[in-house]
Amino acid sequence: MTTVRVVRGAAAMAGAGVLAAGAYVTVAWARYGHVHPDRHPDELLDRFLPDPDVDEYHTLKVRAPAEVTFPLARDMDLMQSPPVRAIFWLRAIPAMLRGEPYRREGPHGLLDETLAMGWGLLAATDRRIVVGAYTQPWHQDVTFHALPPEEFAGFNQPGYVKIVWTMGAEPLGANESMVVTRTRVTATDPESRVRFRRYWAPMSSGIILIRYLALPRVKAQAERNARIGATPAAATGPAGRDSPA
Repeated sequence: MTTVRVVRGAAAMAGAGVLAAGAYVTVAWARYGHVHPDRHPDELLDRFLPDPDVDEYHTLKVRAPAEVTFPLARDMDLMQSPPVRAIFWLRAIPAMLRGEPYRREGPHGLLDETLAMGWGLLAATDRRIVVGAYTQPWHQDVTFHALPPEEFAGFNQPGYVKIVWTMGAEPLGANESMVVTRTRVTATDPESRVRFRRYWAPMSSGIILIRYLALPRVKAQAERNARIGATPAAATGPAGRDSPA
């Protein structure tokens, strides 16, 4: 009887998971392309991608100054989070099935690693970075292509999507800030819009989950540094690398 109950419970959980995943995909599909033009206005991002098909915006309040929070957000090592490592490992399964080894090389800081993957730095201040690329994420082997900042907005070669994302810390007072990450995407032609929508509806769940997992790590490390009086120069390691978050 115990074994039967266990099997039934596992089956019920699996069924609930399938239903939840199906509901998410349905909502993501329906939301695609419906971005409110006045939602969280951003003049800087509007310079590079003013009319997105997708606009994901995530924030978290931090009890630390922006000058403490931002370097940690910019330089965090996402792979220090076990759930994030699991997400990237799952996404690498198709490549591993083709016989490609799963390994991570190169820089570990968020900005440096992103640039090493082929993205381009579009703008940078002491409280914010904006990174962009054009790509075809629906392919098995995804390649990111950088563009000069002055060419990004006008790029319209068919067959691609353009993506920009930003990471920053907005001051809320002398000892508080808001860590902000935002991702915008637009397709360069109708066919690419259809292809990306098919990709985004199921895959965006992992992308958004990574945002939700990353921001609390930045918050924890920034608040710890603020309590002990650590300066940005003293906190050179990515969030969670030098001490547990």
